[in-house]
Amino acid sequence: MALVCVEDFEKKAAGKLEKNALDYYRSGAGEQFTLGLNREAFRRLRLRPRCLRDVSRLDISCPIFGEQMKWPLGIAPTAMQKMAHSDGEVGNARAAGKAGSIFILSTLSTTSLEDLAAGAPDTCKWFQLYIYKDRTITEKLVRRAEKANFKALVLTIDAPIFGHRRADVRNNFSLPSHLTLANFQGVKATGVATTSMGASGINEYVSSQFDPTITWQDIKWLKSITHLPIVVKGILTAEDAVLAKEFGCAGIIVSNHGARQIDTVPASIEALPEVAKAVGNDLLVMLDGGIMQGNDIFKALALGAKTVFVGRPAVWGLAYNGQKGVEEMLGVLRKDFEITMALIGCQTLKDIQSSMVVHESLYSKL
Repeated sequence: MALVCVEDFEKKAAGKLEKNALDYYRSGAGEQFTLGLNREAFRRLRLRPRCLRDVSRLDISCPIFGEQMKWPLGIAPTAMQKMAHSDGEVGNARAAGKAGSIFILSTLSTTSLEDLAAGAPDTCKWFQLYIYKDRTITEKLVRRAEKANFKALVLTIDAPIFGHRRADVRNNFSLPSHLTLANFQGVKATGVATTSMGASGINEYVSSQFDPTITWQDIKWLKSITHLPIVVKGILTAEDAVLAKEFGCAGIIVSNHGARQIDTVPASIEALPEVAKAVGNDLLVMLDGGIMQGNDIFKALALGAKTVFVGRPAVWGLAYNGQKGVEEMLGVLRKDFEITMALIGCQTLKDIQSSMVVHESLYSKL
């Protein structure tokens, strides 16, 4: 039976993943209200199509930091992808490259920067960064990313600690013993493989290694040690968007960390308009969280994003059938987006207008 939507890939993945890994990938923080809201908020937005507009030839390509991408969707950083499939991050990145998409490698990956670069040389790659208590570790990661031809750094700024993910605590989550965090050696590579009772291995690792003292001033330090553009990921407010601009960031990913940090924050798509309004075209505004179909991509672009990223859908594709599963999932999403573009009356991304997406309340008043 053909897989025709992201939910189909999720169901297939659920049948293949061990509970430890499945719950890690799919769970959110707290009561998981925001996890559901990431989807529900998209459903509350209505599309306003325009008719009799020539859509016989669609061009959905877009320039991102000087790279011409085939369409406005990339793969977000997701940790420990070899838990999903042995193809891991390399398979995911190769699929992204074939689709003409950006792939963001997580610091907490089960494939090293160098192996990812060698395994997916034709993919546009960015590197997601955490700042460790030992700054030399972070600086070495930056140098390695530059040497491996990564095109941007994505600094996650919403995780001074990790959120309370109840499923991981219940499961005593730990990285399977045959896997390591491949960008490191010693305890920094294996620390997630052990955990105390009633705890999560990933949370214990983050608490012991990540620097919770970082402030906006540390953006200056990061800029001083790299020539790569810096994207900050995890912004949900206009106030922080303005600070990102003031401190010289090149881009913003509006994100609530897959609803995995603190519950009852807004959905990413709810926060997008105020962030986009705050910085205009001065920074590249992007979004992740809740993207499951083509009209979600369209709604995000209409509300101010220049491109979007998906995390869990790529993991579902990977768990289902490795690299080929991710390729298939991306193909389904792209086709769905092309259908949306044509039926809304947009030939190119420049044709997308904010008036084409409105909140449902506009109609409920009638």
